[in-house]
Amino acid sequence: MSSDETPNASAPSERRDAVREKAQQVRARQSRSRLIRASSIAVAAIAVVVAGAMAITMTVSSEASKPTLKPANATNDGFAVTGVQGIGLASADDGVADDAEPDDAETDDADATATPEASETAVDLPAIEVRVYVDYLASGARDFQLANVQQLSNWVTEEAATVTYYPVAMLTSKSNGTKYSQRAAGAAACVGTYAPDSFFAFTNALLAQQPEMDSDGMVDGDLAALAIATGAENPKVVRACIEDQDYSAWAKDATERALQEIPDTDGLALTGTPMVLVNGEPYMGELTDPKEFAQFVLTIASDTYYEEAPTPTPTPTPSS
Repeated sequence: MSSDETPNASAPSERRDAVREKAQQVRARQSRSRLIRASSIAVAAIAVVVAGAMAITMTVSSEASKPTLKPANATNDGFAVTGVQGIGLASADDGVADDAEPDDAETDDADATATPEASETAVDLPAIEVRVYVDYLASGARDFQLANVQQLSNWVTEEAATVTYYPVAMLTSKSNGTKYSQRAAGAAACVGTYAPDSFFAFTNALLAQQPEMDSDGMVDGDLAALAIATGAENPKVVRACIEDQDYSAWAKDATERALQEIPDTDGLALTGTPMVLVNGEPYMGELTDPKEFAQFVLTIASDTYYEEAPTPTPTPTPSS
């Protein structure tokens, strides 16, 4: 009997072993599938990260390799005023009519302080050189420009003085990340390069329409439109220059140079804007008082004249 029962007893055991082996095979296949899926996801994630890193690297490398364009008409990072047309487009209150006429008293005061007196120019005073370091987001720069724009215009027109502006960007971080200060300085460089006769008008308009601190400021398209509205010649070139931010990097570099040292001075460096220099001497007076500034200009010119005047040679006394 025992010999007959052995095959029957082993059959269930063999079936269980077969089921167990099949189950192990299924689990092994499932494990391989999960491993393959996980590997695929990991590979895809790595590919995305690598692609992103490559894109960032290419962008940074492109920006780093892009040469910094330098304005052709800038001398020591400054733009000399060559024309004063278009000044009436921007007013102190950003909206006051261009044809608003001052009363007679105001006209008399303006005439009294606009240019050096004829009696002083008659003695051949040395050239008056006015240099203005301007951040287009600085309220002090706005105050000085709007108070002195008329007499600065007169001095340039009558060739009583040279006026040069140096766009800088000290307040780049004060515009919600838009870098308005730097972009505005770069835009001014575009106008100074491609439309130099409109540079003074554009500078005046930028300051007259100065945005609030810690606001976004004008976008590049608006800066270009303002430049064209102030009469910039070569409007297509000027617009492309501003919208492409051709001189934005230059503005940053120019600011860093001025913070180190201002050329042709006795070791002066930029500490804030506006910094106004007359024949290399800083103006420390009231920014909104054109009479005080005009008096400072005349004093510096007079001092320079007497410093440079030759000392008379004594006449020999005949001997007896």
